[in-house]
Amino acid sequence: MRKGLIGSMAALCLAAPVMAAVEPEWEAGVGVAMMSIPDYRGSDEGNTYLLPIPYFVYNGDWLRVDRSGAHGDLARTQGMVLDLSMNLGPPANSEKNVARAGMPDIDPTIEGGPSLKWLWYENDKRDRKLTIQLPARAVLTTGFEYIGWVFSPHLNMDFLNLGPSGGWNFGVAVGPFYASEKYHDYYYEVRPEFATASRPAYDARGGYSGLRTTLALSKRFSQFWVGGFARYESLNEVVFDDSPLMRKSNSFMAGIGVSWIFARSAERVVVKPSDVAPQ
Repeated sequence: MRKGLIGSMAALCLAAPVMAAVEPEWEAGVGVAMMSIPDYRGSDEGNTYLLPIPYFVYNGDWLRVDRSGAHGDLARTQGMVLDLSMNLGPPANSEKNVARAGMPDIDPTIEGGPSLKWLWYENDKRDRKLTIQLPARAVLTTGFEYIGWVFSPHLNMDFLNLGPSGGWNFGVAVGPFYASEKYHDYYYEVRPEFATASRPAYDARGGYSGLRTTLALSKRFSQFWVGGFARYESLNEVVFDDSPLMRKSNSFMAGIGVSWIFARSAERVVVKPSDVAPQ
């Protein structure tokens, strides 16, 4: 289960097929997703969004683009792969959030960086696999402002081809989240010019940023893809827990999506069965 599209849409996708298969080199489509997400982690306010989502899959030798984002193999060894991936984050309007009233809006973000994936277990059918994933990404706003880095090591268990007729993919990912001081400042700092009697000035620190548990379920039909996710984050003992912008010690988000696939290439290629080779 890789991250992609929007941070909260990440878990909507479980990637590889159960066995090596011949697939179109590319597919294109369009869809819609409904998501309920907080304005930021630790906020007691949030929104439900109905968003158009693109669907594009490209199965290249080095570069892959799928429902979970863009990936490029930087290096591959027995049991490990160094992947290049990206992620997007949603915005928030501060004027519609009581805790941030009068402060700058939170802009959409773009993340990019390497992710080391290590396969710990895969069964003979290759429909059950446990991996440890170590993604580290630099983060920019859509205004090209660098706002630090994030690191989210996690264990990822995938159950593929489930259901009476098969085809359903289910994944569970659990792990801590860490971020730089600059990243935490973007969301939790209160500069002196924005301080009030009930919102004192605050300077965040870098370090531990929560514990994430993500569940995802998806299925690819002939002309459609459907999926859903839920993510719970415990924010107990995070390094910014004394920020006046922290209103909750947990965060929850969920979403569902469907995409219609309307075009595909005539050329077909062999798709590798898994992200990393078994040990």
